[in-house]
Amino acid sequence: MMKNLNRFAMAALVLCSTGALNAAAQGSASEYNPSWYVAPGISLIDPDTRFMGSDKNGSGLGLRVGRAVAPTWDLQFGTSYARATDNGARYQQNTLGADALYMLSRGAFRPFVLVGAGLQYDKANAAFRGETSRTSPYLNAGVGFQYAFNDQWGLQADIRRSHGYLRGNDFGINQNNNTQLNIGLMYTFGKAPAPAARAAPPPEEAKPFAVGEPSPERVTPPPPPPRFEKITLSSTQLFGFDSAQLRLPQPKLDEIATTLTTNAQVNNIVISGYTDRLGSEQYNQKLSQRRAEAVKTYLVAKGVDGGRLSAVGKGKANPVLECNDKNKAALIKCLEPNRRVEVEQITIERQVQ
Repeated sequence: MMKNLNRFAMAALVLCSTGALNAAAQGSASEYNPSWYVAPGISLIDPDTRFMGSDKNGSGLGLRVGRAVAPTWDLQFGTSYARATDNGARYQQNTLGADALYMLSRGAFRPFVLVGAGLQYDKANAAFRGETSRTSPYLNAGVGFQYAFNDQWGLQADIRRSHGYLRGNDFGINQNNNTQLNIGLMYTFGKAPAPAARAAPPPEEAKPFAVGEPSPERVTPPPPPPRFEKITLSSTQLFGFDSAQLRLPQPKLDEIATTLTTNAQVNNIVISGYTDRLGSEQYNQKLSQRRAEAVKTYLVAKGVDGGRLSAVGKGKANPVLECNDKNKAALIKCLEPNRRVEVEQITIERQVQ
């Protein structure tokens, strides 16, 4: 089994090297998610043969809590429990420690190198020695990777070598070396912040010209094309709960109608209706479609060509907020942002300066 762990270590080193090359080609990440995350998982341990007098491997569980503290560094705190048995001989280890992870990339695939320290509690029962236990400090090092499925869920795997400084001589040795393979599921409690908008460059200054020299012809630049931003309308402002009947008046829809009638070049405008997760999927799909159709009908009545509009119901897809309130009234209130109508034309909606 030790050979298998060594093979995994070599594979992890190859993955980390590949990730490092990709990170160098793409440039270092300037944005990262500083939110806390947890990573419960399972482990495979290859303990020092001198604890039990055999080369038997074992399994265990672990929990790590961490966060990104810099673009290239994560800090993790964790605890683990593992045990191995062989023909009546037993070995158990509990650890509590902290690790610093040097991240080679902040993309979806994130290879890293780790170093750490902590305390280990070792308990062994071997036929040639009897039962012995001791708490001692340790240092460890290893390699691994994280893989992000989305903003909040991911996977972490690593293989590490720990070196324990055993106090006393209870085990017949004063140092030990354990190898451990860990795989855990990561959950991040917050999402990464949106990248900051870049400031517009300052306008060029006019160049001076000599007295008597004809002034250079000034070319008036054409007006910039209209830009549009996406508009998300609260369903609570548009409709009553569980209703597709528009409330009146609707000044925001009137503003959108005016913008669209004065910018006839804007086409393929998509009106998307959403609901929260309460109710069946089929019912929510129909309700979101009726709400999108109601907004389209209102805009057509205000002079917008219906051929430029399309209404799509998306049910409870793409929620902007997750809620777990037990009280139904509080849950309905919490899920309010998910009940919305979006007016979009691929990347356009309301004209701005």
